[in-house]
Amino acid sequence: MTREDELIQRMGQGDAGAVEELIGMYYPEILRYCLWHAPNRSMAEDAAQETFLKVIRFFDRYAHRGRFKSFIYQIAANTCIDLWRKNGRREVSLEEVEADFAYSEPGFDRVQSDMALRQLTRSLPEDLREVVLLRYGQDLTMREIAETLGVPLRTVQSRLRSALKKLKKEFVPQ
Repeated sequence: MTREDELIQRMGQGDAGAVEELIGMYYPEILRYCLWHAPNRSMAEDAAQETFLKVIRFFDRYAHRGRFKSFIYQIAANTCIDLWRKNGRREVSLEEVEADFAYSEPGFDRVQSDMALRQLTRSLPEDLREVVLLRYGQDLTMREIAETLGVPLRTVQSRLRSALKKLKKEFVPQ
């Protein structure tokens, strides 16, 4: 039994300490995911907190089959979509991202690569961008991406292939 399995079991029994520990395990990843989708750090933090409130609220609907990470990402994705709808979607410039990340993140190299990936994927359609960000920005497996997005594995593979083709065409001289 993994630590996650144990915490989920304890969570089901109402153990508040398990809830806290599980949130601590996933909060950095989910915050980073929300930073991809929010126009600023404050909204990303709000989205991450809302994600975990929803995880707790909808926990009784979750049947644990070793896919808790996908469950959390699915809620985070929906929360970010709601955030965009509520606040109106707008593009974020690289300068705004740099100002937002500048000194608040401990891994500066990681922040640099995050900004580059965000800038690189800006020209992709939303469905392709999401797959690229989940795969290369969040290091999710293809199966986890499929579960998160609620699409077949083949669709994820196809979208990723299509996105990489578009990026190659855009950035590699012919």
